[in-house]
Amino acid sequence: MIDVRDLVYEYPTTRALKGISLHVDPQTITALVGPNGAGKTTLLRCLAALEDPYSGTVTVEGHDTRSEPRAIHSLLGYLPDFYGLYDSLSVRRVLSYAARSRGISPALTSAAVEKAAWRVGLMDRLDRKAGELSRGLRQRLAIGQSIVHEPKVLLLDEPAAGLDPQARRDLSGLLIGLRENGMTLVVSSHILAELEDYCSEMIIIEDGRIVGGQAVKVKDVERPRYMLEIATARSDLREFLEARAGVDVIEADQYHALFTHTKNAAARARLIRDLLAAGFEVSSFGESTRALESTYFSQVGKR
Repeated sequence: MIDVRDLVYEYPTTRALKGISLHVDPQTITALVGPNGAGKTTLLRCLAALEDPYSGTVTVEGHDTRSEPRAIHSLLGYLPDFYGLYDSLSVRRVLSYAARSRGISPALTSAAVEKAAWRVGLMDRLDRKAGELSRGLRQRLAIGQSIVHEPKVLLLDEPAAGLDPQARRDLSGLLIGLRENGMTLVVSSHILAELEDYCSEMIIIEDGRIVGGQAVKVKDVERPRYMLEIATARSDLREFLEARAGVDVIEADQYHALFTHTKNAAARARLIRDLLAAGFEVSSFGESTRALESTYFSQVGKR
């Protein structure tokens, strides 16, 4: 879906991207993470054909951002960190303007507006002014602007910044729904907790380079990550788990182990029985809810 090869981008006084190469598969949600100033926003703007790189190539579904920027714009939606809304216009008119500016004909605009409003949960607020909406609803409207033309790719820069916990949960559900309906998403953030619920792939950017050289898979629906804790130290914990069929240990010490295993409940029950039979005092066992954070800190520092 998205291919980047040897991408270099330079500002007048600094090189922001230093030979980045990556691939994003269709119908995935990829987290773009890293510290402030790492190059995340610059990369997103290059993907969106809004910046012309110094060298290298970016293609989205086979279209080159340099030679076919208009084709890129037609199949892609982009929500910047600081977005604008016409506060004096109703939600309906905001979306109508976005639809017309994206080339949707007048005859099809009303249907496109209602579909976008339905997808972002604003059908009951179509006649409210944008300036009257809460922070979370304004974010939904901004996403609605970005998807009113039904793009295949959606790029989001810090979409959860400033949202309260409920609004962040709602945003997670919205993004998952967009992916399930066929969209490919790349979401930038430096706050890992915001991305944990919905991202399955992660690209770590540090000082203009991709850490590890490629995207890292952080979630697998069929083989989730599990965290095991035992009450009494055992130096053979890793060795025991590695000998079990279907268990792939990511990291382990004398008290804890993080590993992938099948989602099958019966298989997990057998593993617990084996642990207890071998004398391991299991104090907790469950699916890890911090896969992205664990992966990030295991990768940073690599080049």
